[in-house]
Amino acid sequence: MSDIVDDPNMNPRDVAEPLRRAIGERYLTYALSTIMNRALPDARDGLKPVHRRILYAMRRLRLSSSGGFLKSAKISGDTMGDFHPHGDAAIYDAMARLAQDFTIRYPLVDGQGNFGNIDGDNPAASRYTEARMTIMAEALLDGLDENAVDYRPNYDGRLEEPSVLPASYPNLLANGSSGIAVGMATNIPPHNIGELIDACLHLIKTPDARDETLLNYVPGPDFPTGGVIVEPRDNIAEAYRTGRGSMRLRAKWEVEDLGRGQWQVVVTEIPYQVQKSKLVERLAELIQTKKVPILADIRDESADDIRMVLEPKSKNIDPDLLMNLLFKNSDLEIRFSLNMNVLIDGVTPKVCSLKEVLRAFLDFRRDVLIRRARHRMAKIDNRLEVLEGLIVAFLNLDRVIDIIRYDDDPKAALMYEDWSKPHQATIARATDESDYRSPLTGIDVKSLELQPDPEAVARGVLADEGGPAQIPHRFIGRSEGLSDVQAEAILNMRLRSLRRLEELELVNERDKLMEERAGLEDLLDSDDLQWKRISEELREVRKKFAKDLDRGARLTSFAEAGEAEEVPLEAMIEREPITVVCSQMGWIRAMTGHIALDRELKFKDGDGPRFIFHAETTDRLLVFGSNGRFYTVSAANLPGGRGMGEPLRIMVDLPNDVEIVDLFIHVPDRRLLLASSAGDGFVVPENDVLAQTRSGKQVLNVKDGVKAKICKPVKGDAVAVVGENRKVLVFMADELPEMGRGKGVRLQKYKDGGLSDATTFTLADGLSWHDPAGRTRTETALDEWIGKRASSGRMAPRGFPRDNSFT
Repeated sequence: MSDIVDDPNMNPRDVAEPLRRAIGERYLTYALSTIMNRALPDARDGLKPVHRRILYAMRRLRLSSSGGFLKSAKISGDTMGDFHPHGDAAIYDAMARLAQDFTIRYPLVDGQGNFGNIDGDNPAASRYTEARMTIMAEALLDGLDENAVDYRPNYDGRLEEPSVLPASYPNLLANGSSGIAVGMATNIPPHNIGELIDACLHLIKTPDARDETLLNYVPGPDFPTGGVIVEPRDNIAEAYRTGRGSMRLRAKWEVEDLGRGQWQVVVTEIPYQVQKSKLVERLAELIQTKKVPILADIRDESADDIRMVLEPKSKNIDPDLLMNLLFKNSDLEIRFSLNMNVLIDGVTPKVCSLKEVLRAFLDFRRDVLIRRARHRMAKIDNRLEVLEGLIVAFLNLDRVIDIIRYDDDPKAALMYEDWSKPHQATIARATDESDYRSPLTGIDVKSLELQPDPEAVARGVLADEGGPAQIPHRFIGRSEGLSDVQAEAILNMRLRSLRRLEELELVNERDKLMEERAGLEDLLDSDDLQWKRISEELREVRKKFAKDLDRGARLTSFAEAGEAEEVPLEAMIEREPITVVCSQMGWIRAMTGHIALDRELKFKDGDGPRFIFHAETTDRLLVFGSNGRFYTVSAANLPGGRGMGEPLRIMVDLPNDVEIVDLFIHVPDRRLLLASSAGDGFVVPENDVLAQTRSGKQVLNVKDGVKAKICKPVKGDAVAVVGENRKVLVFMADELPEMGRGKGVRLQKYKDGGLSDATTFTLADGLSWHDPAGRTRTETALDEWIGKRASSGRMAPRGFPRDNSFT
């Protein structure tokens, strides 16, 4: 589609802009919003905006780890109303996820109530549950009050929110993240915080360390549900180096001895993000469908911990063989995809290596350290300014009291007064208001001009941290006077502070602050001191969270997968003769042994035999339905012959309104003739109709009242068809196409009615059928009925069955 060229004579109300540009700009806006504000985490604090806003809202609600709990509805409501204008259900789900110890390696929310479980059950409604922050969440927020990060207006401009949290540990890798954006996605597994900090310390010590070296400290993910990683080390190293890859994660299991040679397998840890209830259902399905015939039973005996019991069919089975089959056919083994796509500095999406993610965190921690140090210096400078004024006040206490007591403008008088010792020695204390001599006598206060304190301007910290308003100001030409900050502090001082001891305390406090400020100046001037301080902070975090915290030790172990033997399904099934019996109503069973096919069998009232044939337990049976679908059933999975069997419709997903056209044993490399009631058909290789699922495989397409009617093996070089109008047509088999799926081609032309029957035969041997007397009649002179495919044919020969059937 070409762009619309702007025409100066075009009415702007008809076309405001080209469609391509309009769609492109709007879609780009949506894509960027999804990438930056929803799906991808920030490399610095490892959080998405919704999680960051939840934690900040909880902080504003003072929900500390040592405090009380608050209703989740209040938390999600405040988050939605103040910072995150989206659905409260989405916010509550995000908060509940932060409280799940089977989802988050180090939970950030301490939940009280039902916050879901590993079986996949949803959390209770937000009005029932309560929450507060954990110490891990508080560690992410540590430093917000010290100007450690930038703030930005919230969605309506009423409040401000942090653009990123200070994050005292690498939360992105510690808790992982996942999300789907527009054109990109991310999937980062959780890791052990102690190992991550060890890698950070090594990276501080050796900035040019290789990714392979970091693997000595971070050998792989550490999932909250444990499990065993069976991926080779080289593959893990390549995934961490490129930021993309996958890792095989298995359940942890052990063999439990039951005595007398009996044993059972107990699964104690399952793979990450696998719902236990669905896993149990899948294992039960493997037993029911006999895809793993050597598994006899599955029991879920889990309480607070995981305990899934797997019973083998026989004590002679190798446990490793059983588990390898289950790893292959269930979620007892998964492949976790690694895609470390993150926002660098909260702006640029990039697929990062392990080293790049850790580097981004360390650089951010350095920025936080510098900002906190400058913020502390600004606080110290402000306090030193006040202390200098208070000390002047204590040294000249009588004059200060006189000014406050008698002067009309005490603040201006305190600022204008000359507080030098020579000048103050000439001033006597006033005994009453008439004795008081104001420093502002003869001075027009309104004409006095303020200027920033030169010393504060030279230091620059106050101006950088708080802006020009935070810089102390003095009257021009009054260098011996007090600043406005000092004068205000003196005026706000309590009378009880006018003690000798208070003056000593002020001097001591000033000396300590000046010593601290000198240390901060050294810190800001030295890169080595900065990295040393960061290393000390990381070691404190490691001690607090990796050693002293519950679940601080590694949960996920490593092992070699070993060589799994390829055991065909038939090899696990004992080969035994059976007789397959299917009734007219679709009830199927397997009689033990090859019984006589004319033997009288019992069926339900109103039911009778339809299909009966000899087979073996290793055979696969094909079911052809009137909907044109083929269904595959293993003979070993058929119910026993003691009862009436089971409905075939519950063994495969065969709809109730679909009839069973044929049931037979699969013969490899054979070809089948398929035809519908409308007279369309084709030939299909039998290998192509095998279905891998219960829902079957669509082969013959039918619609608008047409049903699949014929399914017969191809034998010979000719095809004979007969319609409901009793016209017979014979044509060569090579006129039919061989297809894998479709409607097929027209076999015979009808004015009304449709196809009655079709068969294949060898033209030289003639066409056979059963006459009304039950005798087999063979007609070799077929020239009268031979024609081209899709012609009408001729009336059936004399003696042809009245049911229009060849068999």
